[in-house]
Amino acid sequence: MTPQTIHFPKPIWQGLGNLFVFKKRQVLLVLGLLCGLSGSYTGFGQPPASDDIYTFKKGDPNGIGKWYMGREIARVMGYQGMGWLERPSREAEEKTSVLIKNLDIAPADRIADIGAGSGYHVFRMAPLAPEGVIYAVDIQPEMLAEIDRRKKEDNIENVVLVTGDEKSVNLSENSVDKVLLVDVYHEFNYPVEIINSIVQALRPGGKIYLIEYKGEDESIPIKKLHKLTVNQAVKEMEAAGLKLEAKLKNLPRQHCMIFVKA
Repeated sequence: MTPQTIHFPKPIWQGLGNLFVFKKRQVLLVLGLLCGLSGSYTGFGQPPASDDIYTFKKGDPNGIGKWYMGREIARVMGYQGMGWLERPSREAEEKTSVLIKNLDIAPADRIADIGAGSGYHVFRMAPLAPEGVIYAVDIQPEMLAEIDRRKKEDNIENVVLVTGDEKSVNLSENSVDKVLLVDVYHEFNYPVEIINSIVQALRPGGKIYLIEYKGEDESIPIKKLHKLTVNQAVKEMEAAGLKLEAKLKNLPRQHCMIFVKA
């Protein structure tokens, strides 16, 4: 199905200006789920967790003032950027088809796309798992409504919508073989709680595919808080009892890190 272009009113496009990095006279589109267009998920002002795993202080304007293991958490991209997620240039920019191949999807796989957004990856995975299930998990009802619309329009039966929240992906224990996180982990207000809920949802031998823009590469036109280095990712995943099984280098601007239960 060819994605339709959504024309936003002027105020929304002004908000999307935060998604761009300016260099000379050219505007370079920022790739992935970036700066917050919605303030409803900032989490700023939340009291520290009882075990002090989070700290709070003023930081980057693109962050929420909440820190975990030395990393400031980025603002969430709102549903108003849905049309941008479905931009026709995304394949050329991100090599999505290569990412899908990296997942090595089997016909009966049960896969959770966490932070599924408008379903860009969901509807590319669904045909590859005709005997399985693709769980489209998101916290924003507007995103899930768009996935539901497309699911019904194309008569797709193996996509299941799941409403997550800030601390849980709301999936049953031992229910999924693979979890896909595309440019979303750095925006979790409660990364410890979310990753723990993902680990519980994984079946024995299950894998987490963590896709993030390369924080080591300053030439990538993405704002700092919307990138992640391998070292930082490994540090945070190891704290959740996960280990890095593989790091694939076949995506142009993103890391493709595969984690398993240690």
